[in-house]
Amino acid sequence: MKLSFRWYGESDPVKLKYIRQIPKMRSVVTAVYDVPVGEVWSRESIAKLKEDIESAGLIFDIVESVPVHEDIKLGKPTRDKYIENYIENIRRLAEVGVKVICYNFMPVFDWTRTQLDKELEDGSTTLVYYKNQLEKMDPLTGELALPGWDSSYKKEDLKDLFEEYSKIDKEALWGNLQYFLEKIIPVAEENDVCMAIHPDDPPFDIFGLPRIITDENNIDRFLKLFDSPNNGLTLCTGSLGCTKSNNIYEMIDKYSAQGKIHFMHVRNVKILDDGSFEESAHCSDCGSLDIVEIMKILHKNKFKGYLRPDHGRMIWGETGRAGYGLYDRALGASYINGIWETLEKLK
Repeated sequence: MKLSFRWYGESDPVKLKYIRQIPKMRSVVTAVYDVPVGEVWSRESIAKLKEDIESAGLIFDIVESVPVHEDIKLGKPTRDKYIENYIENIRRLAEVGVKVICYNFMPVFDWTRTQLDKELEDGSTTLVYYKNQLEKMDPLTGELALPGWDSSYKKEDLKDLFEEYSKIDKEALWGNLQYFLEKIIPVAEENDVCMAIHPDDPPFDIFGLPRIITDENNIDRFLKLFDSPNNGLTLCTGSLGCTKSNNIYEMIDKYSAQGKIHFMHVRNVKILDDGSFEESAHCSDCGSLDIVEIMKILHKNKFKGYLRPDHGRMIWGETGRAGYGLYDRALGASYINGIWETLEKLK
């Protein structure tokens, strides 16, 4: 297992020197954030990331994420230009030693929550998805300020995107994903890079937009679109595990045994009676997922991929990017590492 930590670059209040102080921390998960979606990342920006991370005593060998342009998802005539740019980004990242690239194929919105700062009983704040809050939201008229919603979209752009997505169904989205994979995976193979798709979060349709990386059947279908060791998964326990219809333990067992999990996002969620959920501390007793069992499965299957503690609560008065504070994610990393170390010693 390669322990890693998400970092948002020089503007991130979490500094690399603090990440370095987390026991057993190995890799930094980051990206180039000052380039519009669909454009080529400069070699200078990539080299700067590598230099900063290595100067802090860490490793730059995984990227999250290289975003997929909406024209690719929609299958528009312009998609080939953006796919060529994507391919060039794969090549440039491979040049500096990147081995895994995380991405997603969610239309318009990335991971979506309805509240940033829900206060829990212990006084910490967390990210939540409440169905009754979502029902009151209209992305075409409301404020675009929730995590996972790209605030770079103007309302006029969103209206156009919704109109375009209304003309395609899930089968068309599957076809567009296959077209994308057929172009990029051979390049990933040539450059020794593993592509790791992130599941839809949450794993069901949002605002009528289709989502397809949602459950075991769909993940099986995805993996068959292009059968390659370099075509695999970012398996996020909180994304797939936030609905009781997914057996997260069976899925992790199956795909880790197949060697299809290149990247693990480990976090816990508390599933509510109506299907809503709250993100919780990482420990097994803190939410609905048994993190110890998840780590046992990965250990049994000799998981050697990358793993990072995913979203954390904001604790001890920390401020900054909701879900991405230092303290709770550092606790999560130590908790996960403690489980792994125990399993290693019990072999």
